[in-house]
Amino acid sequence: MKVKVSDMVDGSDAAKGSVNGSTAPSYVNGDSPIAHRLRMERKASSPMAPAFMVSAPGKVILCGEHSVVHGKAAIAAAISLRSYLHVTTLSKSKRTVSLRFPDIDLVHTWNIDDLPWAIFNSPAKKKSYYSLVTELDPDLVEALQPHIGSVNPNAPEKVRKIQQNSAFAFLYLFLSLGWPSFPGCLYTLRSTIPISAGLGSSASVSVCIASALLIQLRTLSGPHPDQPPEEARLQVERINRWAFVAEMCIHGNPSGVDNTVATQGKAVVYQRTDYAKPPSVKPLWDFPELPLLLVDTQQLKSTAHEVAKVGKLKQTHPKLVGTILDAMDQVTVSAAEILADDDFDHEDEEDLRRVGELMTINHGLLVSLGVSHPRLERVRELVDHEGIGWTKLTGAGGGGCSITLLRPNIDHARLQKLEDQLEEENYQKFETTLGGDGVGVLWPAVLKNGTEEDEEGGMEIDLEKFLNAEGTEGVERLVGCHGPGGGEREGWKFWKVESR
Repeated sequence: MKVKVSDMVDGSDAAKGSVNGSTAPSYVNGDSPIAHRLRMERKASSPMAPAFMVSAPGKVILCGEHSVVHGKAAIAAAISLRSYLHVTTLSKSKRTVSLRFPDIDLVHTWNIDDLPWAIFNSPAKKKSYYSLVTELDPDLVEALQPHIGSVNPNAPEKVRKIQQNSAFAFLYLFLSLGWPSFPGCLYTLRSTIPISAGLGSSASVSVCIASALLIQLRTLSGPHPDQPPEEARLQVERINRWAFVAEMCIHGNPSGVDNTVATQGKAVVYQRTDYAKPPSVKPLWDFPELPLLLVDTQQLKSTAHEVAKVGKLKQTHPKLVGTILDAMDQVTVSAAEILADDDFDHEDEEDLRRVGELMTINHGLLVSLGVSHPRLERVRELVDHEGIGWTKLTGAGGGGCSITLLRPNIDHARLQKLEDQLEEENYQKFETTLGGDGVGVLWPAVLKNGTEEDEEGGMEIDLEKFLNAEGTEGVERLVGCHGPGGGEREGWKFWKVESR
């Protein structure tokens, strides 16, 4: 069902309601019966909560993609490309929940009362909290199918799959966490992360959805400056576990590393040896900021397909593939030791060379598993020809993105030559920084600092401004978590989870 913004957002006085819900008659000279009735309806409706925003970063895997699915360690780091979710609560009379994700051309509305609350809330489906966030219930999945299938059924298959996966993830969390009297809401998402490129775009969205719903449920008391680290850690873990549920809806059998980094930020050494138990997550709090040349091949791929392909290869050649996965694990361990060393200097070419060589080895192992792509290999060829850094694929492969760790003090002419060649061959490049913040909250959706439109008290990020922001640069200028100088913009708050 296609809906306009004006149809989904009740911006009239009727949306404001009455604080105490009183319906006592209150006539004003000149009132007509219709005007009086409308006033009574306004008083009977509940007030809207303020619009707010949440944001989560994308990620790259430096070492260990694919082997992490098979119980090995991986290093993943947050990047400065992010997703931003704007949440508008509608008036009490609005019994609809709407998604508007323009980046994937998704606009859809459901009637809250028509959703399958009975089966989600049935006593037979009551499970422990932990089982709820480690597996999907097949009966609940089946109950959602008619509501997912109604999402743009006539779109091309690839487009429809992305849209319906997003709807599936949202509805599963919405019904798992919400209740039948949940207020009508509009969830609008913009992202600066390329889709299907191995940069954790779905995990970033999953973290945004999970954190938004948990905030609406008032189960998160942070973030705030005086919040104890242990409390912050518990709240981040709650977001992370429900984001993992959304990732299962989208990918089937995700490793969990993407949502962990999107939630926590910075960088982690991640390992999950048993899916029935929590993963081992070792934060790298001193992870250096490493500027990367990130190149999108613009070749779509499927994480689930590439993961399944490696799984099948392992079944066919268990010893050989097992040896390759063990070697990838050794690469990860070695890279983590180098990066955690107090003497590591990200501006020293020798230190960077050691990390870069490990990235090169990791890429070669991934190629042997059959998850590279000719366009990824072309990027490596171009970078190697100019001698400006070390390149590997990142993510599931089969397309998506490559990352290049650049040598310090690169000749500008060489870098420009590379960028011109990439543009000529229809690649898209991004300048990114590793090791940034995780999930953030802007409550209410008011920003100041770093914008030309700052007003006294700040600039409200209304839906129209958000939707009309042009491209990734426009989105970052309007709502970005960081100002032009790189510091945090006033208004955004992040959970600060210190190491144990």
